[in-house]
Amino acid sequence: MRQPSVIARRVAAASVSLVVAAGAAACGPEDNDAKGAGGDSTPHKGGTLTVLNSNPQEDFDPARLYTSGGGNVPSLVFRTLTTRNRENGEAGAKVVPDLATDTGRPNKDATVWTYTLKEGLKYEDGSPITTADIKYGIERSFAPELSGGAPYLRDWLVGAADYQGPYKDKKGLSAIETPDARTIVFHLNKPEGEFPYLATQTQFTPVPEAKDTGTKYEQHPVSSGPYKVVTNENDGERLVLERNTHWSASTDAERKGYPDKIDVRSGLDSSVINQRLSASQGTDSAAVTTDTNLGPAELAKVTGDKELAARVGTGHFGYTNYIAFNPKIKPFDNAKVRQAISYAIDRSSVVNAAGGSALAEPATTFLPNQKSFGYTEYDHFPAGDAGDAAKAKELLKEAGYAKGLTVTLTHSNAKDFETSPEIATAIQDALKKAGITVKLQGLEENDYSDKIHSVKTEPGFFLAHWGADWPSGGPFLAPIFDGRQIVKDGANFNTGLLDDKSVNTEIDAINKLTDLDAAAKRWGALDARIGEQALTVPLFHPVYKRLYGKDIKNVVISDWTGVLDISQVAVK
Repeated sequence: MRQPSVIARRVAAASVSLVVAAGAAACGPEDNDAKGAGGDSTPHKGGTLTVLNSNPQEDFDPARLYTSGGGNVPSLVFRTLTTRNRENGEAGAKVVPDLATDTGRPNKDATVWTYTLKEGLKYEDGSPITTADIKYGIERSFAPELSGGAPYLRDWLVGAADYQGPYKDKKGLSAIETPDARTIVFHLNKPEGEFPYLATQTQFTPVPEAKDTGTKYEQHPVSSGPYKVVTNENDGERLVLERNTHWSASTDAERKGYPDKIDVRSGLDSSVINQRLSASQGTDSAAVTTDTNLGPAELAKVTGDKELAARVGTGHFGYTNYIAFNPKIKPFDNAKVRQAISYAIDRSSVVNAAGGSALAEPATTFLPNQKSFGYTEYDHFPAGDAGDAAKAKELLKEAGYAKGLTVTLTHSNAKDFETSPEIATAIQDALKKAGITVKLQGLEENDYSDKIHSVKTEPGFFLAHWGADWPSGGPFLAPIFDGRQIVKDGANFNTGLLDDKSVNTEIDAINKLTDLDAAAKRWGALDARIGEQALTVPLFHPVYKRLYGKDIKNVVISDWTGVLDISQVAVK
């Protein structure tokens, strides 16, 4: 996933907007077998599920959404070729078939992928879903007026770089073939062993061309999932979904479709959402949130109440908060200075600044601590929880700074407990013990984002964070460390400006692998190798804590999204 605030809007709401964004195995609640609070925990069909969110579900068009695994609310309406496995914890990080019979059949070098649709698939009006509809749905996502989705298709599909969508070019993309109504074939520019993950994005949703209304399609997209849109007010601020009677559970092993109706209400203040879920009165007793975490103060209150504590879902999402260095700027061009800062960091104080150990886990690896990413434990600059000021001073002396040095740390002024003043101050205090004076440069969110994402203005020392588009090392390491992804005249995420031929070559080699477990091990090894260069200082991985209403049952929180999956929820 692109950087950060994007995650909250995408991953959290969709997913991962925002932190929303969001490992060890995730579960929720931790003490009552994740089935729901009170009374009969067996899930039943019926009732209305209310969703209380901060961020509106804007652009409810499969072409325009940027989601992971098909999203959360979007996945109730939009089915895709593949999707995320809807299970708790580590098992939920796997990609599984959705509309397709399998996760895809690659040719020998993974440059051609073939899918076959299941039999009996239907839209909300009872008409059949065909591969021509999936091809058209992908093609319309290239239309400039429907931009916003994941960018991979433009890069991966043969001849797609300059395609402008079917409204301007009705010939379509020759890279996508549909030899019959149930078969679809994709031709790629280079080997992509993780194509099954990409096929979970909503751009792979079937769209019948005859029902396409362009930019107005978001008002009533044609459903292929268990629910259809009956109301869309104020660009997704209020969404009402009701059953799609033509959806068949026999073709969908992932979505449960328990509630009769789902009422999504957004634009709410986060404190109001948590107050309503805590009180759990009236319709709020059958309510959840897909984008609002408990803050440190709220969590402290909840922890002291046994009934409320039993209604907290805990999850982990592939996400890392870190310090970034620009080695083109002195003194960070000296590896020993970067190593000294790595040793000086007091992760216990950083974790406290992020809300405490219940909301943040210390990190020494860039990859999140989840198996699907290929997590390989390492700590190249071991300093314990509180930092090693003596070792840091020793390295500074070797670097020619025996009397210490003064540096500027750029951060955001947003109160996000990630790149905000609290984290920056904790780092400032820790480095002072090592003889490093840190001046803080706090910027408003837009200015901060513009500054750190431009090669021309990127500072030497700043706070950053990254979340994955899917649970694999690929979308985590490649954007940050692949030298070919350095963007000189646009948004750049390779913060260390690393362009190492051996790293680039290994990324290509791993991308060829269709054995995702084997690929994960290689991503982990590559992470450990890159980490030796001290281009970043991993700080912590966030933990998501979210309340849900007292009548909510069948809580499932996977390591793919780290948040409650509303496709599994029952309210009675």
